[in-house]
Amino acid sequence: MAAEKDVLIYEKKDYIATVMLNRPESRNALSLELINRLHQVWNTVDDDPEVRVIILTGAPCGTFSAGMDLKEAARIRKEEGVDVLSKIKDPFHDCMREVKKPIIAAMNGDLPAGGMMLSLNSDLRVGLRGTRVAITETQRGRGSPWAVPLLWQLPQSIIMDLVLTGDWMPIERLYDIGWVNYLEDTAEAVQARARRLAERIRDNAPLSVMAGKGSLIKALSLGCEAGLVEAKRLYKHVYASEDAIEGPRAFAEKRKPVWKGR
Repeated sequence: MAAEKDVLIYEKKDYIATVMLNRPESRNALSLELINRLHQVWNTVDDDPEVRVIILTGAPCGTFSAGMDLKEAARIRKEEGVDVLSKIKDPFHDCMREVKKPIIAAMNGDLPAGGMMLSLNSDLRVGLRGTRVAITETQRGRGSPWAVPLLWQLPQSIIMDLVLTGDWMPIERLYDIGWVNYLEDTAEAVQARARRLAERIRDNAPLSVMAGKGSLIKALSLGCEAGLVEAKRLYKHVYASEDAIEGPRAFAEKRKPVWKGR
């Protein structure tokens, strides 16, 4: 377990990894250090056989993540004369979108700007009633190119409202149109729901889970016909795996399957 002074706490238990943004004094804002730590997680988690699903959350402070640390960005501009993005290898967390294992966002507070970005890059979302969502970049003279995938997740009118006004929107509205999978009444219930969801995913065949996620994500870009071809390719090794034998055998023997992930 990482020390509490760390800006990111990473834990593994029972094949579930929990990634916690740990800057509550700054509303879990994304500092350069925190972004680099996240980048490391996203680039290594797929290679860890002890992880089948990831929960992403923030330290309790009323905000899941406030997005880019604008105070740090202003300091860097003043002292070095460069934009903060020039110092970040992956400023829009594209590598997060490449993670093969499912990511659950346990959104235990408001999610403006980069907090919204981390949420939309996740695969499943658990929110907290009474919290708010915003893409505030237009109010800060910044940008939100990362919001483009929302066109496949939300109605265009909702996205335009968020991107062009920068105003807050109740999370209940996004739940009502299906962007948030679950809403809970307390931050503790958000964590508990995310954990139960992770456990359900963890207990399924890991190769099938990753192929399921991969085929759906790829189809967003490829379209239906090409997406079907790619899905069949991704599932080919699943059908040829030991787990594809174990699943039916365990069902016939009325026992819990023992997945090997191969």
